[in-house]
Amino acid sequence: MFKEFKEFISKGNVMDMAIGVIIANAFASIVTAFTESFIQPLLGLIGGAEIHGTIKLGNSGQAINYGSFLTAVINFLIVAFILFLMIKIVTTAEKKSKEKLEQLANMAEKTVSKKLGKGNKAKTEENTTVEEPKTKLCPYCYSEIAFKATRCPHCTTKLEGFKEEITTKE
Repeated sequence: MFKEFKEFISKGNVMDMAIGVIIANAFASIVTAFTESFIQPLLGLIGGAEIHGTIKLGNSGQAINYGSFLTAVINFLIVAFILFLMIKIVTTAEKKSKEKLEQLANMAEKTVSKKLGKGNKAKTEENTTVEEPKTKLCPYCYSEIAFKATRCPHCTTKLEGFKEEITTKE
């Protein structure tokens, strides 16, 4: 039983949850300090009411501490608003990232279809026809050159993947 408990505790999601709880506790103390130091004095100025107020119930010595309740409500609203902003930032970043990936995929697709051009057609394994490319772009000067070229006619760069033939006179 101890071994099973040890395995449960050492799982990643339990550790992540523990870290989340610790960070949330630290964050809550920051929000509480912010509320007590800044928000409560501002509310006191605006409404003229004391946030730390209590209502005494007769001569029994009992009191309703409405100040603590209002502090808790304000803390909750601040935490909820900050979490809302954090989630909104993350989802916006994910959405922009996904849109950028789609744009890059579309650009790559257009580049591939442009490179294929209107050349000879070759058959693939699925018996669909794909056009063989007639031209390609030089990776150095980005000029359009013949697909079978081994050197760029514009910048004279030797293209990768091709051996340069050396002829010797004997």
